Amino acid sequence: MGSLRAIDLVFVVASFVLVVVVGLAFSRRAGRSLEDYFVAGRKVPWWLAAAGMVATTFGADTPLVVCGLVAQHGVAGNWLWWCMVMSGLFTVFFTARLWHRAGVLSDVELVELRYGGPLARVLRGFRALYLALPINLIVLGWVHLAMLKVLRITLGIDPWTATMVCFAITVLYAAGGGLWGALVTDAVQLAIMMVAVTALAVFAVERVGSVEALVSNAARRFGSRDAVSVVPPLDAGWMPPLALATFFFVQWWAAWYPGSEPGGGGYVAQRIFSTRSERDGVLAALAFNVGHYALRPWPWIVVGLASVTLYPGGVLLDGKRDLEASYAQAIVDLLPAGWLGLMLAGFAAAYMSTVSTHLNWGASYLVNDVYKRFLKPGASERHLVRVSRVCTVGLFGLSLLVTSRMSTIGDAWRLLIALGSGTGGVLIGRFFWWRISAVSELTAMVASLVAALVAPGLVEGLTVNEAERGAISMLVTVAFSTACWVVATLMTTPESDETLARFVERVRPYGPGWSAVYARLSRPAPEAALGAKVTGFVTGTVFVYAAVFAIGKFTLGSPLAGLGFVAVAAVALVFVVRSVRA
Repeated sequence: MGSLRAIDLVFVVASFVLVVVVGLAFSRRAGRSLEDYFVAGRKVPWWLAAAGMVATTFGADTPLVVCGLVAQHGVAGNWLWWCMVMSGLFTVFFTARLWHRAGVLSDVELVELRYGGPLARVLRGFRALYLALPINLIVLGWVHLAMLKVLRITLGIDPWTATMVCFAITVLYAAGGGLWGALVTDAVQLAIMMVAVTALAVFAVERVGSVEALVSNAARRFGSRDAVSVVPPLDAGWMPPLALATFFFVQWWAAWYPGSEPGGGGYVAQRIFSTRSERDGVLAALAFNVGHYALRPWPWIVVGLASVTLYPGGVLLDGKRDLEASYAQAIVDLLPAGWLGLMLAGFAAAYMSTVSTHLNWGASYLVNDVYKRFLKPGASERHLVRVSRVCTVGLFGLSLLVTSRMSTIGDAWRLLIALGSGTGGVLIGRFFWWRISAVSELTAMVASLVAALVAPGLVEGLTVNEAERGAISMLVTVAFSTACWVVATLMTTPESDETLARFVERVRPYGPGWSAVYARLSRPAPEAALGAKVTGFVTGTVFVYAAVFAIGKFTLGSPLAGLGFVAVAAVALVFVVRSVRA
């Protein structure tokens, strides 16, 4: 096992040919206009939009990171990202329809729909450049870094050479086919990925001996069966009660993070824009959260548990032990001919699906929100599409430079969370309180950045562990930035009635925070159905977490407990369906 054979190369080459053919088939459609290129003409069915989001967040990095978390903290280590479920469900029930109604091409374009005047233009341009370049390039950088780790371990060739092959193929369909090309290839790639990682999990269990051996070995390694518990133990040093409470009650709404933006945003909003109806937008966001949190991670978790037995302490890479690299080593050691090729094709697919989305998403900011808005507003649609394709290629080149400066994927994750802490409140609030203005949003961004830089130093001397310091640092950041933008909102002039009327006409925001505006404009306020939305949010959260627990129990050999969680999920789903219909 572990050496590439002819059948492996056939799988890899066939997968490359398939995605290129599918992607290029949509190049003509994507070349007609910016709307076709960046939001697929707003004609995407919900299931395809959801598959695209799940494939994008799969990435080459996520299996490695999850494997590392499980090897270090047990199954419960995944609460570092499972805690973001509420963010996704909030988008489903409170803002997905509003995003779809906005009819914008990027989430940044909403800025000038929601706010008015010169400050709105400054905010739009700044956010577009900020998200397209530093933030997007950091994400692309860690995705490249993960792929390089996999290639270094699995192939006997220079990993940068292999990465450039993937680059050429990705750019070929991403630049050519636009969002349509990315979405359709994402659906194909997702199927390849899931088959591959599930097969690796099965082979990992076989190598360890059985599911029972997998569980007992992990329990011995961690000193208790808490290793396979989905719920983190109360005495876990890496997840003390303060940190867990911060994740559950603060981080999901307060911290901006790609794929889990408070109130929606980024490529999640882009997928919602691309759907053919409000209902499709809601269903796409709901299906994404189920697939992202409940269905997809368990094969990675199984390999992470197996790595505790197979690679105690991790794999030696660049002179030090690397827990994340254990996943790549398992690919080499456990998969027979044929399956090894399929897994490499799956990793290439995961890599390319994430990269193609981020290239298209980043280019949408540079072209729609900077080039078209400020530099060449009268350009033809075909000219703008050509510029979009150039930006797509350019972003990839810049991302490789960022990769060369990175050391670990986990550090990049934590950096993004720190940079985005504290801005979530204003991003949600702009949909529900008319008083929020461009000043509010700019203040939140500046205050959050300042606090994120200063807060770690303030808590450094506290006699608490690293996880508690991180939680306190986030709480300080959120409290400071929230206080700053609320004060700035109340002390500055609100947006004009003309600007608010334009937003109301297009988006039809609801709730008591807009009642004064509707009254001033002599317009009937839309039905809020807040009870149904709250019910959907709560039961949707229960449904996703019950699904996480159910699949985990079945996977790790506790079918009776699994059936209990299936029953909970089924009851919650009834209320979710009613809420979506309402």
